[in-house]
Amino acid sequence: MDFQKIVLPILGAVLVAIGWRIAGWGGVALAVGAMVMYLLLHFNRMMAVLQKAANRPKGYVGSAVMLNAKLKPGVNMLHVMALTNSLGEPLSPQGQQPEVFRWTDGTGSHVTCDFANGRLVKWDLYRPPAEEDAPAAPAP
Repeated sequence: MDFQKIVLPILGAVLVAIGWRIAGWGGVALAVGAMVMYLLLHFNRMMAVLQKAANRPKGYVGSAVMLNAKLKPGVNMLHVMALTNSLGEPLSPQGQQPEVFRWTDGTGSHVTCDFANGRLVKWDLYRPPAEEDAPAAPAP
């Protein structure tokens, strides 16, 4: 169960009640204005991330190894999209939990992420085997 869906509205009502108690209608206006400002900042961040992601290939990341190093369990999908600047390539059927997305870099390495209820649960890094270079010249 996602407690944010319960806690945030209760917190908003408490802020409005405190505003009323301290300064009357002016306090209510200040509390509602602060909540609207918070929502606008969140919406602005979300739109900026989505705009950057719209200009990149789907499922592409600059470096899968660096993405693997920056991931943490529990972050939301928007945070991962901000790290990659692209939408993930969906691997699971739409609407099925956990949602599985993959980001691939130019070397063939990829990170596969599992999201449960929009939060990162686990991820796996795959690196293709290194190809053997040409045999070294014999030492004189």
